[in-house]
Amino acid sequence: MTTSETNSGIRLGLRANLAQFSLLVAVNALVGGMLGQERTVLPLLAEDVFHLSTATLGLTYILAFGATKAVTNFFAGTWSDRFGRKPVLIAGWLIALPVPAMLAWGPSWGWIIAANILLGINQGLTWSTTVIMKIDLVGPERRGLAMGFNEAAGYVAVAATAMATGAIAEHAGLRPAPFLLGAAYAVLALGLSTFAVRETRDHARFEAVRHRAPAGGDRDGQLTTGQVARLTSFRDKALSAASQAGMVNNLNDALAWGIFPLLFAAHGLSIAQIGILAALYPAVWGAGQMLTGWWSDHIGRKHLITTGMLLQAAAIGLVAAGTTFGVWATAQILLGIGTALVYPTLLAVIGDVAHPAWRARAVGVYRLWRDGGFAVGALLAGVLADAYGLTPAIWAIAALTAASGLLVAVRMYETHPRN
Repeated sequence: MTTSETNSGIRLGLRANLAQFSLLVAVNALVGGMLGQERTVLPLLAEDVFHLSTATLGLTYILAFGATKAVTNFFAGTWSDRFGRKPVLIAGWLIALPVPAMLAWGPSWGWIIAANILLGINQGLTWSTTVIMKIDLVGPERRGLAMGFNEAAGYVAVAATAMATGAIAEHAGLRPAPFLLGAAYAVLALGLSTFAVRETRDHARFEAVRHRAPAGGDRDGQLTTGQVARLTSFRDKALSAASQAGMVNNLNDALAWGIFPLLFAAHGLSIAQIGILAALYPAVWGAGQMLTGWWSDHIGRKHLITTGMLLQAAAIGLVAAGTTFGVWATAQILLGIGTALVYPTLLAVIGDVAHPAWRARAVGVYRLWRDGGFAVGALLAGVLADAYGLTPAIWAIAALTAASGLLVAVRMYETHPRN
C-alpha cells in the first residue's frame, strides 16, 4: 500500500501504521460495546422496571443520548485539531466510567437519562476521535477500507454485547448483571488510550502539504469553523448529501434500538429471542463494512450509498409487515446489509472532499448531523407510535429512508479520486 515519508519519520498508509491502526480498531470495539450494553435491556427496563406508559417517554434515553452525542461530535473535531486527538480520546473514557453503575443501580428513570447523557458524550468524543485518527494514519488511498474496519469493530461489538446482555438478562435479570460488561469495557479502554495509543495529528499535517482535493473540495485549507459547518451541511453537494443520509441512517438505528424490541415483545418473543434480533442487525452491519469500505475504494461511493439507503427502506418495511421471528430475522439481516453499504462509505466521502487542515472539523459536523438522527428518530418514532401505533410508525420511517436514498442519487457527485 502507498506510503510516504519525511525526515521526521511520519508515514502514511495502513501497512506503515498497522500496529497503531489495529490498536485503534480494538479501542473502537470497546466504544461499540458501551453502546451495545443498552440495546436489548434498556427498552425492556423502561416498560418492566420503570413502568413508562408511552413510547415517547420510553425513548427519552435515546433522545438524550442522540442530542448529546451529536453536539459532542462537533466539539470533538474542533478540540482534536486544537488540543490533539489523544487527549480528547482519554477525556471520553473518563466520562464513561460512571455510566454502567448508573444503568445498573439508578433508582429512577432520571438516572437512566443522566447515564445516557454521559454515554452520548463518551461516544461523541471516543468514536469521533478514533475515526479521525484512522483517517490520519492511512492517507487518501485506503480511506474506505479504514472506515470499514473502524465501523465494523464498533458495530460487531454492539451486536456481541447486545446478544450477551440479552442472554445474561434472561438468566440473571435485567439489572445489574448485564451492565457489568460495560464497566469492564470502560476500564480497559481507558488504560489502552492512556498508555498505548499515540497522537496522530502530525500525520494530518503531513498529508495537508501534499493534499489534492476532488471537485468541490477546498485546496488551501484556510477555512473557519463556521465555513466548514456551512460547507459540510449545505453548500457542497456531496458533503451535504452525506450529512442528510447519515442523519436518516441513524434515525433508522433509533427505530431499531427503541421501537423494534417493543414490537417483538408485543408479539410474544422472549428476551433471548429479542436479544438475537437486536444483535443480528448490527452484526451484519458491522462485519459487512470490512467488505463495503474496501469496495467503495474500487467502485466509488455514490452508488453504494444510494443502494444502501433504498435497501434499508425495504428492510424496515419488512419489519412492519412481519409477524414472526423468521421474517424479522430476514429483515434485520437486510437492514444490516443496507447499513453496511452506507456507513463507512459516508465517512469516506467526508475524507475524500475535506482538506486535511479542516477534515477533523468536517467529520465533527457530519457526525453532528448523523448522530442527531438518534434524537430525531427517538422523538419522531415515539410520537408516531403513540399516535398511530408501532407498525404505522415503522412504515413512516421506511418511506423517509427511501426518500433519503433518492436525494443522494440526485444530489451527490462521486468523490473517490479514482472515479
